[in-house]
Amino acid sequence: MASNTYTVQGMTCDHCAASVTEEVTKISGVTDVSVDVAAGRLTINSESPVSDEVVTEAVEEAGYEVVVTV
Repeated sequence: MASNTYTVQGMTCDHCAASVTEEVTKISGVTDVSVDVAAGRLTINSESPVSDEVVTEAVEEAGYEVVVTV
């Protein structure tokens, strides 16, 4: 089991969180996605490590930007 947290810029509402969740959930091996809009945080749990690039691409597909990997 692996867990990663990212800072995401541009999220302002529950719809934003849903969009990010939808895209990140499509990543192979991802088992759980948690979005904290107020903090601008995205946390993913996965069966095995997921590359930061793949997560960044999914977030960008949703229309937002990963600014810092925590």
